[in-house]
Amino acid sequence: MDEKTKVVFSKVPAVTLSFWIIKIAATTLGETGGDTVTMTLNWGYLAGTILFLVLLIGLVIAQILAKKFHPYLYWATIVASTTFGTTMADFADRSLKMGYTGGTAVLFVCLMAILGAWYWSQGTIAVDTVSTPKVEAFYWAAITFSQTLGTALGDWAADTGGLGYGNGVLVFAGALAVIAAIYYWTKVSRVFLFWAAFILTRPLGATAGDFLDKPRNQGGLAFSRPLAS
Repeated sequence: MDEKTKVVFSKVPAVTLSFWIIKIAATTLGETGGDTVTMTLNWGYLAGTILFLVLLIGLVIAQILAKKFHPYLYWATIVASTTFGTTMADFADRSLKMGYTGGTAVLFVCLMAILGAWYWSQGTIAVDTVSTPKVEAFYWAAITFSQTLGTALGDWAADTGGLGYGNGVLVFAGALAVIAAIYYWTKVSRVFLFWAAFILTRPLGATAGDFLDKPRNQGGLAFSRPLAS
């Protein structure tokens, strides 16, 4: 190899089937785990949001300072982002009285702004380019906003949209199946499909988590939140 050639390694995992399975499991855990802290342990939405924000910031800093990809550190950061997303979305929707529709709209605009700034800065938002601190900062900001948006979208679909938790799981799972079909049978931008799928796995996890722990008279299975987690 030419000594002037620089090899850059991505610090995020390859996007394979196992990636999506772990991502869905992590987002479901984020929903039940966040609700465990804010509701079962009665911390409230603000305190829960602050707790998970501090944890998330610490893990993101550790992830950025790491010299290479560490699977456990990466997925711990994903779980922290999804628990923060749960408590932040609930805080905005309920404590700040924005409602599910307002919260979803605001978070969508914030996510598009982050992705737009990332693209303007780097010329791409492809995850296989995540190898420098600046790009990692954009990546984790986008991840966090997508997790928070997904929580609000899942709650909106289940409650405001009238789907309920079980039907919400089916709708979002069906949407992901459509994205998978588009991936395999068309030439639509892989970067666009990745972010669309990444966003939709969050409301799938949110509704799945609610389906596990909500009371039976609300369409859930009535598991305790710690048990579901």
